[in-house]
Amino acid sequence: MGWLTVAAYGLAAIIAFFAARRAGRAPGLATGSRATWLMVSALMTFLCLNKQLDLQSLFTDIGRVVAYQQGWYEDRREFQKWFVMGALGASCLTALVTIIVFHRFWRNHFLLAFGLAFMITFIGVRAISFHHVDAFLGSRVAGAKMNWVLELGGIALVMIAAIRDWRYPRRPPPPPWKPAQE
Repeated sequence: MGWLTVAAYGLAAIIAFFAARRAGRAPGLATGSRATWLMVSALMTFLCLNKQLDLQSLFTDIGRVVAYQQGWYEDRREFQKWFVMGALGASCLTALVTIIVFHRFWRNHFLLAFGLAFMITFIGVRAISFHHVDAFLGSRVAGAKMNWVLELGGIALVMIAAIRDWRYPRRPPPPPWKPAQE
């Protein structure tokens, strides 16, 4: 299932890139359309590499070794709490700035906004790795782990939004007709 998730992230990155290319050639699209799709493509590429290389486990292991060597491993829960609060605060601030700067784009791309928020929240919660969350993510529904359902569901929302924008870009309404002046 890991390979399927890697492929899904890669496919989402490619489709978002095509949506960015289309936005660059389509006149009159909402401000920030091309830049936003390029950022989404870059994010999906990073998450694809992260999933394949398991970078979060590497950083967790490095942090554990550093905490043990510096003697604060016993107090790691307090550090984790502040780290998570800082990461969530930075994510909220980034989301707010992005929404303000590209407000016209997000107004017309609710599915993409929801998919990205869902996926990033899922990744953040999974990275925290609390016992109850891990137990829930390991549970199965109709034979599929909740972890797979949630992660692939978020990727699917982003892909659907990218396909919609790539294949059917939104255009502003034409200007109202004005009668010729005599």
